[in-house]
Amino acid sequence: MELANHRLPSVQPKIRAYRPSDLDSVYDICVRTADAGGDARGQNSSDRLVGDIFAAPYVVLEPERAYVLDDGEGTAVGYVLGTKDTADFVKRYREEWLPATEGRYGDDPRDQMWLGLHRNPERMLVPELADYPAHLHIDLLPEWQGKGFGRGLITAFLDNLREAGVARVHLGMNPANAGARVFYDRLGFTELTVPGAENVTYLGRSTTV
Repeated sequence: MELANHRLPSVQPKIRAYRPSDLDSVYDICVRTADAGGDARGQNSSDRLVGDIFAAPYVVLEPERAYVLDDGEGTAVGYVLGTKDTADFVKRYREEWLPATEGRYGDDPRDQMWLGLHRNPERMLVPELADYPAHLHIDLLPEWQGKGFGRGLITAFLDNLREAGVARVHLGMNPANAGARVFYDRLGFTELTVPGAENVTYLGRSTTV
């Protein structure tokens, strides 16, 4: 059998719906991009802590809103996730996610800032963002950035929200992450004024692509 002139099909990355088997990869992506876009592994008592705040609750409580970038071999290397209704998500976070994660973390000083966020989901209820009821988080591993996949993930999420009847979405970002700001600006996000906001810049846009 001659194979010399036949090439196997190349592996192609793709954007697909989140699957429960992606959970460990979601945790890994989250911590590896948590330090203003850089790697935060080793900074806390567990590398899963930041994921328990900014990633896992979304894919557990609202998995239908989550998409991943699959490297073509089944491994998630990026994601977009979020909620169509921030107020409802905050309620479920307190009633379902906090009890589910009770006891995972102790009194390690390195964790206290993050745990303060974790135990206060109401921080997400910002009056100035009421007209932007949905919110999202997007992260890609560094080697997958700058190749158009981020735009594809955002487009999938916006399509999802629009089909759910949601008109606007917001996000919060670390002002130090200049690369992320350029990315969001290119995708039509604009800065939203939130008096008193510290260490976070809020951006929003319509779900119309």
